[in-house]
Amino acid sequence: MPEAKKSPAENTADREIVLTRIVDAPRDLVWQAITNPRNVVNWWGPIGFTITIEEMDVRPNGVWKHTLHGPDGTDYPGKSIFKEVVKPERLVFTHSGGKKGEPAAHFESTWTFEAQGEKTKITLRMLFDSAPARDLNVKTYKSIEGGEQTLGRLAEYLPKISQSAATSPERYELNLTRVFDAPRALVFKAWTDPKHVAQWWGPGGFTNPVCEVDARPGGEMRIHMRAPDGATYPMTAIFKELVEPERIVFQSAALDPNGKPLFEVLTTVTLADQSGKTKLTLHAKVLTITPAAPRYLAGMKMGWTQSLERLAAHVEKA
Repeated sequence: MPEAKKSPAENTADREIVLTRIVDAPRDLVWQAITNPRNVVNWWGPIGFTITIEEMDVRPNGVWKHTLHGPDGTDYPGKSIFKEVVKPERLVFTHSGGKKGEPAAHFESTWTFEAQGEKTKITLRMLFDSAPARDLNVKTYKSIEGGEQTLGRLAEYLPKISQSAATSPERYELNLTRVFDAPRALVFKAWTDPKHVAQWWGPGGFTNPVCEVDARPGGEMRIHMRAPDGATYPMTAIFKELVEPERIVFQSAALDPNGKPLFEVLTTVTLADQSGKTKLTLHAKVLTITPAAPRYLAGMKMGWTQSLERLAAHVEKA
C-alpha cells in the first residue's frame, strides 16, 4: 500500500516557527501598531533591543530596511520585502539579515490577525528554506524566545496608543454612494439652496432651525441641527469648490457649546448622471480632531446614511 502523502502543513512543519498571542486591543489598532513605523520603533525586537528604521513602505513589493540594536551594542541590519498586505487581516514579507560575521537569517514571515470581539489573536509564522536553516536560526538568534518577547512588547505597547488612535483623524474617513431617482440638476440644487437643505440635512428626526447657505467658492454655510430631544448641534462650513451640477467640496466644523471646533471635515460630493437618475458619491475625511470629538464621530456614518435617505425622499417627491 503506497504511503499517504503529507499535507502542505506537515511538509513545512520541520522548517517553520509558529507563535500565537491574544492581545487586548481591536484588530484595526493592532494593524496600526505593526504597519506604522512611528509605532513599530516602540516595540519591535526582543527585550532590551531597539530598532532604527531607514525605510518602511508597507505595500506589495515595498521595502523595509532596519537595524536592530542589541543591549550589548551589537547591530543586526535587515531588509524585508512585503509580499502581501491585506488590511487588517494579513501581512507577509520576506526577511534577510543578521549579525555581521554570523550566518544570515532568511525566512518568510506571515502575520495574521483574527478579531475576537475587542481582542485580537495574532499568529506569527516564520518559514525557513530548510529544517537545518530553521535550527541554525534558533541556535544563532534565539528566534523563538525573541519572537515571544517581541509579541509581549507589542501587547504592552498597545494600550499606550489606544487613546492616541481614538483621536487620530486617520481613523475617521467615510465613503458612501447612492442613486437618486431624480435629475442631477435637482440634486445639486438640493445641496446648495438653503430652502432644500433645511428639509433633509441631519439624521432622522432632526430639524434645522438655522440653515444659511452661500453656495459659491469661499461662501459660508451655517446650520444648527436640532435633535428630537431638543439638543442643538451647530456647524459651520466654507465651500472650497462648486462645479454645477457635478461636484461640491466644503470644509465643515462641528462646534462645541462655546463655539469652538470639535473637529473639522473635508467633504467631497460628486454627482454623475445615470439615464436621468443621479449617482451620488460622498467622501468625508476628518482633518482635525479634539479629545471630545470621538463620541460624535462614532455616529458619522449613521448620520450621513440617514441624511442621504432624507435627501432621496426629498428630491424624489420634488
